[in-house]
Amino acid sequence: MPVSKFESMLKTNSVFFFDSADFETIIDHYLTIGKHALAKKAVKLGLDQHPTSVPLKLLQVELMIFEGTFSTATKLLAEIESIAPNNDEVFLQKAIIYSKDKKHNEAINVLRKALDFSEDPQEIWAMLGMEYIYLEDYQNAKQSFKECIALDIEDYASLYNLMYCIDMEGGCEEAIVYLNNYLEKNPYSEIAWHQLGIQYYDLGIYKEALPCFEYAVLIDDTFIGGYFEKAKTLEKQAKYHEAIVNYTITTELDDPTAYAYFRIGECYQKLGNSKASFDFFKKAVHEDPLLDKAWMKLTDVCYIEKEYNKALYYINKALQIDPQNALFWRKSGEVNQKLSLYEDAVISLYKYFELDGKEIDVYVTLIDILIEQSEIHEALEVLHNASNIYKDFAELEYRFFGVYQMLEKNNLAKFHLQKALAIDYEYSFILEELFPILLQDQKFVQVISEFKKTV
Repeated sequence: MPVSKFESMLKTNSVFFFDSADFETIIDHYLTIGKHALAKKAVKLGLDQHPTSVPLKLLQVELMIFEGTFSTATKLLAEIESIAPNNDEVFLQKAIIYSKDKKHNEAINVLRKALDFSEDPQEIWAMLGMEYIYLEDYQNAKQSFKECIALDIEDYASLYNLMYCIDMEGGCEEAIVYLNNYLEKNPYSEIAWHQLGIQYYDLGIYKEALPCFEYAVLIDDTFIGGYFEKAKTLEKQAKYHEAIVNYTITTELDDPTAYAYFRIGECYQKLGNSKASFDFFKKAVHEDPLLDKAWMKLTDVCYIEKEYNKALYYINKALQIDPQNALFWRKSGEVNQKLSLYEDAVISLYKYFELDGKEIDVYVTLIDILIEQSEIHEALEVLHNASNIYKDFAELEYRFFGVYQMLEKNNLAKFHLQKALAIDYEYSFILEELFPILLQDQKFVQVISEFKKTV
């Protein structure tokens, strides 16, 4: 074998003769396994023995491009072109240099010329497709990849690239038409069935997507991507038990992934099986400790089960991973409130608003905590912030009443009480929960009584 003979020569410091084809084999081997220093040594020895070999010079150009010495590579290509003007590999290497220099139009022009000389244009069409993608010219990119597939119907790299281009133009229907035509010619392509299913899935047509994924895994029962998409589709159809079966298959075909465990946990959660969902969310974070949404799910399960100390531990884990997630801070506020850790709850809820959170329920929670902690002026400030967004909301107006009454601003208190009653009289029950002592003031009891008569 040429590689073994070459390595033996290096070990013994001898010089053996190889024909140029052997050197090509040796150099290709080292390039394939990433041993560029040995490839470079083989190129030098090869050209010492075969100084006019065009294939060896082209391999030398390939190494120069890898090392980023584009000007030297360009000069050598010009020399090779003078010897072999119709060698398509010269044009390919020129195109690679242009592409790496971000001169994509020049690369395209060179590749177009290469088509005139190449006996195997498939690689050139694939390279053209990529150059057009760099220019965001998806129409020409699509045509290039279609040419590849016309030459080799099982060129799945080009099929994936074609679907990418269609997707970038938002053309699910175009993809469906193309894939159906493709499957008439190649009906046992699990890749094409999988891609067709994805198009239907993205359109929300789950009853059409499901058979596509079923065909994909029927053709190749080890096709993990097919099982994943089938499981996701079943989940969308609320067929959670079947979804779990298919997600589980993916964990048996290959090393389990955090994503698969997370989806299984979600399915069990939707089935109301808290214990199983908790177990699978735990497996998810074991596989990927940085999967913040799994830590959040663990928090949710514990919160529902009223295991607030555990919930606090898990939400803190999520926040360590993504401290810029407003929803995590909201949940932190809710958990801390349940644990009567009001200072921490307030800090968390303020952080939620700093991150552009705006939900009225969170405003109300923060206001109620501040009132409970006798931080009345602060509660009033938050009320004003909330009312700038949510105008004429009973939840805020009743609280304005209570806060102004506690600040002994009776006219403002009465104004907001009347406004609150007009917006939603039924919600007045909140006064008994939040401000029972204030309702002992007869003038406000009278306001409520008089309003009740008009309802």
